Amino acid sequence: MEIRRTANAVLVAALALAPGLVSAQSYPTKPVKIVVPAQPGGGLDLIGRTVAEQLSRAMGQSFIVENVSGGGGAIACQQVARAAPDGYTLMVGYVATHGTNPAVRKVPYDPVKDFTAIAMVGGTPNVLVVQPSLPVTNLKGLIEYAKKEPGKLSFGSGGIGTLNHLVMEQFKAAAGAADIVTVHYRGIGPAIQDFLGGQTQIMTPGLAAGLPHIRSKKMKPIAVTGVSRHPLLPDVPTFEEQGFKGFDGVQWYGIVGPAKMPAEITAKLNDEIGKALASPAFKERLSSEAIDPMPMTPEQFGKFIQAELVQWSTVARERKISLED
Repeated sequence: MEIRRTANAVLVAALALAPGLVSAQSYPTKPVKIVVPAQPGGGLDLIGRTVAEQLSRAMGQSFIVENVSGGGGAIACQQVARAAPDGYTLMVGYVATHGTNPAVRKVPYDPVKDFTAIAMVGGTPNVLVVQPSLPVTNLKGLIEYAKKEPGKLSFGSGGIGTLNHLVMEQFKAAAGAADIVTVHYRGIGPAIQDFLGGQTQIMTPGLAAGLPHIRSKKMKPIAVTGVSRHPLLPDVPTFEEQGFKGFDGVQWYGIVGPAKMPAEITAKLNDEIGKALASPAFKERLSSEAIDPMPMTPEQFGKFIQAELVQWSTVARERKISLED
C-alpha cells in the first residue's frame, strides 16, 4: 500500500510539473474557434474552412469558423491576441495581417509578439501582367518601353500598401522605372475591371484573380513572384530568372494563435495540419485559389513572418509608402 501511495505521489508531482503535456494529450476537449479576418468567400475563408474541416475529422472535435472583418484584419487580430492562449482560439493569419499592413501603417497589435506561429498552410504568387496589345514579352522589354514612352504606362493597384502594390513598387525601384504611374483602387476587383477596359496597362494580381483573364488572353503574363515557376503558368519565368532577385513574395496563409500557447498544443496542431497538406483532397481544395502547400514547423513559420515584416517594411520605407488610419 505504501509503495502504491508513493507511486501515486510521484505521478501527481510529475503531472503538476508537466501541465502542458497533459493538456496536449487531451486537447481539444471542447470546440475550437478559427477566426477568419474577412467576410465569407475568397481565399481567406477557403483556408479557414478547409483547415477547420480537416482538424475536426482528425482530432474528433468541432473546429468552427468565425468571420470577423474590418480594419484590414486589425479587429480580428486584436480579438485573437487578447484571447486565452489555450489553443481554443486560432486565426488565419496571412500576408496582410502579418506582413504588408504592419509595414505601411500603425496597427493595434504586434504581428510577432502578440501571436504564436502555428503552421504555414500555403501561398499563391503574384503575376505581372500587361495589356495583350503592349509590344513587350518580358521584364527587360517592359523597362525599355517605359523609358522610351515616359508617362504612358500606368499600373493598377488594389490599394495602398497591398501586396500587389508593394510588389510593383519593389519592381519600379529595382528597374529604375519611375515613369510608370501608379493608380490606386479600392480593391483588386475594380483594378482588374479598369485594366480589362484599357484604362491601365500593368497589374500584379494574385494568380487566382488573374488566371481566368490570362486564360482568356485578356492579360499577358510576363513574370511571376516566388522561388520557382508556377505549374499553372509553366512558360512564365520568375522575376529572378529575368535578373531581379528578392521577388519571392507570395500571397500566403497560415494558422496562428495568441502569444504563449503551450508548445505541445502548437506542435500537435502543426502535425495535424502538416498531415492535411500532404493529402490529395486538401491540395485539391487549395488549388481552386491556386494555392500551393508550404509546410513549415512553428519555428520556421515564425521566422518566415519576421522576414516578411522586414522585407515589406524596407520596401515601404524606401518608397515612402505610408497609410495612416
